[in-house]
Amino acid sequence: MYIAMNRFTVPSENAEAFEALWLGRDSHLKEMEGFVEFHMLRGPENDGKVLFASHTVWASEEAFRNWTRSDAFRASHKSAGTTAKLHEGAPVFEGFSTIQHIA
Repeated sequence: MYIAMNRFTVPSENAEAFEALWLGRDSHLKEMEGFVEFHMLRGPENDGKVLFASHTVWASEEAFRNWTRSDAFRASHKSAGTTAKLHEGAPVFEGFSTIQHIA
């Protein structure tokens, strides 16, 4: 299993619009082989900023890499350049290979 995360630092005044953007988008994830699940997470608010993280679980790192090279990926991120103003800087990517899974 492979977990891909992007962290976003969002000014508090943009948090509602940022959430609406994510909740209203068509991710195309379910079309992808190896996709397991997705979570958009809202974290703590500190000093006028809210931490958000996208959390995607894949069957393998290869399945995730295939997603990043797919037409579905390009379609789901087509508006990314126009929404950067809602968060500070670039998203911070973190990828993790699972070494233990307890369900």
